[in-house]
Amino acid sequence: MDVQDHYIWAEKYRPNLLSTYIGNKHLKLKISQYIQTSDIPHLLFYGKAGTGKTTLAKIIVKNIECDYLYINASDERNIDTVRDKVKTFASSVGFKPLKVIILDESDYLTPVSQAALRNLMETFSKYTRFILTCNYVERIIDPIQSRCQTYKIIPPSRKEVAIHLRSILETEDIEFNLDDIAVIINASYPDIRQIINSAQRQIIDNELKLDTSSIIQNNYKLKLLELLSSNNSFVQIRQLIADNSVSDYTELYKLLYDEVDNIAPNSVPEVILQIAESQYQDQFSVDKEINFMALIINLLKIIGR
Repeated sequence: MDVQDHYIWAEKYRPNLLSTYIGNKHLKLKISQYIQTSDIPHLLFYGKAGTGKTTLAKIIVKNIECDYLYINASDERNIDTVRDKVKTFASSVGFKPLKVIILDESDYLTPVSQAALRNLMETFSKYTRFILTCNYVERIIDPIQSRCQTYKIIPPSRKEVAIHLRSILETEDIEFNLDDIAVIINASYPDIRQIINSAQRQIIDNELKLDTSSIIQNNYKLKLLELLSSNNSFVQIRQLIADNSVSDYTELYKLLYDEVDNIAPNSVPEVILQIAESQYQDQFSVDKEINFMALIINLLKIIGR
């Protein structure tokens, strides 16, 4: 197991080698070929949060001869980032045969930024490669997707995650119960990062001691569905959202859409229209929580009829 000098376990035990990366066996074979040749095409990794997209991108740049630049597009999403940071790095003289730019969470890039990026990918493709990661591949414009080898990152199985977490606990000399590992994994799967963070948070005197209320809180999405399905109090739902400090509601909109048949089986079209309208308004809202809670008010009215 790779071990780095870091307090946060999710970073301390982030794999640096392809051999220690868990899951995606078929993809690992392909990445292994890239590493052996020390050359890569433009790559696009997509999948759920915490499943290893960024880790895989970093493994690649650490194991081929390249200079690389890492940018988190959720923080730097505007056209200036593409024009300044990306173009400057791509056009500069490198000390190694290849330059690689990792654009993490690239689905946050604005359409204008993506259009500019498309041109840079083509202009500097001889010596510069791009690795993009995202949760929602449909937010990446088609011209960029067509320039990349696109791979969906499949979460490792619960058993693989359990083995990985057990190995971390044993390395840290932590006492634990296997049943507690199962509870933590079931609460946060497939988000491996959240699973590891949850375990570390509940270590007391070198022992894993579960805080049941904390586990339930981390699983707030299921609680939200439960409250909606029972047409429960708006106040409870509002408190649930506030307690979990939700800032990005994208996954909640997707969750509501996926579960619409269970939430309001007799009003599916109407609920979908409400979700679509709220999701559209989300991008213009200063306070996204107010916008989401307005959706909840409308859903409760529909469900209660």
